[in-house]
Amino acid sequence: MASIFTDAGKAIVTNRLKGAGTEPNYIAWGTGAGTSGATDTDLFAESSEARVAGISSQATTTVANDTYQVVGTMTVAGASKTITNVGLFDATSAGNVLVKSNFTGIALNVGESIQFTQKLVFG
Repeated sequence: MASIFTDAGKAIVTNRLKGAGTEPNYIAWGTGAGTSGATDTDLFAESSEARVAGISSQATTTVANDTYQVVGTMTVAGASKTITNVGLFDATSAGNVLVKSNFTGIALNVGESIQFTQKLVFG
């Protein structure tokens, strides 16, 4: 999986450091193809399921609390699909993407789920 800390994500972090903005804890998935890049502002073909508010925490990757982590589960609603990317946003719709990841497609049927763990490591 390739994960990118987006340019918009950097703006989210600096905004939060100065005490403004909303927490980027909304998980969304997409079905389109592509390679994530720092200038991306959205997913490749965001799917129709509503974004999920994940549970955020601090985690340790190298030193104590150097990682912002959000865990959330998305479930296929309307029709079967192949999920190819996931993003962490600061709003339930539209908004800014903090971290975006693309991966080899995962085929899912209606009612099946993926639990995502999105991490932003400050190292």
